[in-house]
Amino acid sequence: MTTEKLALIPLLPLLAAAVTSFMRDGKRASIFAIAALLVSCVLSLIAFNEAWGMAADDKPKLFTIPWLAIGGTAINFGFVLNPLTGAMAAMVTFVGSLIFIYSAGYMSHDKRMARFFCYLSLFAAGMLGVVLANSLILFFMCWEVVGVASYLLISFWNHKPEAAAAGKKAFIVTRVGDMGFFIGILLVFKVTGTLDFYTEAENGILQQYDLNSQMAFGFSAATVISFLLFVGAVGKSGQIPLHVWLPDAMEGPTPVSALIHAATMVAAGVFLVARTFPLFEAGGMLPLVAWVGAITALVAAFIALGQYDLKRILAYSTVSQLGLMMVGIGAAGVSVGMFHLLTHAFFKALLFLGAGSIILGCHDEQDIRKMGGLAKPMPLTTIAYLCGTLALVAFPFTSGFFSKDEILAGAWANNQPVFWVAALASLLTAVYMTRQCMYVFPGTYRGEHAPHESPKIMTVPLLILSVFALGLGALARGSILELFPGKPVTPHPGTVVAVSIAVALGGIALGFLIYRGRAIGQTADPLALKPFERKFWFDEIYEATVGRLWTLFTIISEQLNALLLFIRDLAVEVASRIGTGFAIGGDRKLIDSLAFDGMCARLRFAGRTVTRPQNGFLPGYLRLIALGAVLLTALVLWAK
Repeated sequence: MTTEKLALIPLLPLLAAAVTSFMRDGKRASIFAIAALLVSCVLSLIAFNEAWGMAADDKPKLFTIPWLAIGGTAINFGFVLNPLTGAMAAMVTFVGSLIFIYSAGYMSHDKRMARFFCYLSLFAAGMLGVVLANSLILFFMCWEVVGVASYLLISFWNHKPEAAAAGKKAFIVTRVGDMGFFIGILLVFKVTGTLDFYTEAENGILQQYDLNSQMAFGFSAATVISFLLFVGAVGKSGQIPLHVWLPDAMEGPTPVSALIHAATMVAAGVFLVARTFPLFEAGGMLPLVAWVGAITALVAAFIALGQYDLKRILAYSTVSQLGLMMVGIGAAGVSVGMFHLLTHAFFKALLFLGAGSIILGCHDEQDIRKMGGLAKPMPLTTIAYLCGTLALVAFPFTSGFFSKDEILAGAWANNQPVFWVAALASLLTAVYMTRQCMYVFPGTYRGEHAPHESPKIMTVPLLILSVFALGLGALARGSILELFPGKPVTPHPGTVVAVSIAVALGGIALGFLIYRGRAIGQTADPLALKPFERKFWFDEIYEATVGRLWTLFTIISEQLNALLLFIRDLAVEVASRIGTGFAIGGDRKLIDSLAFDGMCARLRFAGRTVTRPQNGFLPGYLRLIALGAVLLTALVLWAK
């Protein structure tokens, strides 16, 4: 792989975002965006094939592009190819390509289809930049592009107040985590003097293992830095307490849900922890990572039991599975957490796309109480969805079984309390997914209009993902675990295997026994207890605390502003009364013309000049961002 080829992987979707922002024909825009991502997918697979031959401790291949030189300090934009980045890039582009193709059918009747594919392409470009970046500053810039694109996609149907509110909520909550991430970046640069993960001179961030000898805020630098980075990961990957944005993201179109919740955005936080694993290990933060993940997995699984929205159940399932990924990294290392991330990407994308097919077939209905009997009119969707469900509940020999078994084994060996919390979360996963399937597929249809199967452009990606959901774990278990650093526990103790199988089969059996023969959708749900249905009142708690504090801060700011204006007017009045006629005129001329009115006029003029491109129209912003990035990259590559 050359620098140019590797740079093309994120650059092609970025170029597609720039081009499709000028298009009005949705079909042409979809073809252009899909073609660009497919080419990126081919390049990613070539890169992954090259990375596959590397050992976990081999020196990575670096592609450094000089950006800024300030004194003796160089800040670079660069890419890195190693097993971790190669596998992630291949997964993101492959799953993303299937979601793009599916979107062409799902959004075919939307008048803003071209705009939708522009946002999708921008999202893919940002995520691929996160995956391949060898610089923390480039990583953070692409991280923020993903955040902006997710806001645009979640609130895409902004004529719905719920969608607009969900987009703002996602943007604001993830910014809380991003603030910690940004402070961590500043501290990294202060301590190490570099922002590169790896360098040829082997003095990169991940190559400096003496960070414990340096102090920050009374703790070792590695501890503080890893904690701040983890704050960013908690926000992006929906870990407690910053998980509240992720279920509301379901207000966006279903392909957005699949893209955000399966292979890309939410995985970025887990990927950040995996990417900077030596810092977490050196700083002693891995137990915190494991415990936060375990608590998140359990709480989200309980909440999923009380939901009736088809996509919202899957959303809380995603939160729970992200928690298990954190358990895997915290208890057993990068290999285990990344193994579950990769398998989860396929079966969760399958489930969300299957949910989209169900919603479309049920005429935009998402309430599972108004479904039922879909197995007959929607056979392909039903088969695909059940395959994804089996993988999610870790049914024996599916992909989810192998990856979740590794997580439980690692927790058993290193932190047994976390093991039992993760096992309980896995049991609840099988229960709430069985509950959902019992509502949706057997029995008779409870909706108003007859359901129908989705077109082939939507069902074919489902069937392809079904194969990976069932077989990826068995085919790739040994290879994936050898690619990444970590110490998976093999062979697994009999207790772990027994518990792993028992929670999957026992959860399915328990869910079936609870809902068999019940008048589903017509009587009260025995598992939808009020705390689960109300999501443990997290939103109400935030509204009563953070929301009120923000309102109070706004009121105080307005009052202070009014006080300052009053003082200014009083000063002008006093100066005009005590001065001579000449002084009064001079003071007024000086104060009014120069200090206040004149300065304000100049500031207004400068503000209008600078903000003229900021006209409030998002397509204009996207064109400028994409065009600038393309020109900058082209200039750098040409200069080399």
